[in-house]
Amino acid sequence: MARKTAAATADHPHESAMDYAEHERTYAGFMIFLKWSIISIAALLVILYFLILA
Repeated sequence: MARKTAAATADHPHESAMDYAEHERTYAGFMIFLKWSIISIAALLVILYFLILA
């Protein structure tokens, strides 16, 4: 991990090093991926059910 210097933290003691906009975009992308993964798995299970038992 990158080390912060004392001068960098003293200038803005309340400023976070995180990029919140990038964090929120990454989280939103992960949630979209998760949603479609669950939908795809559910559809696959339904298709397999009808192929095997029907």
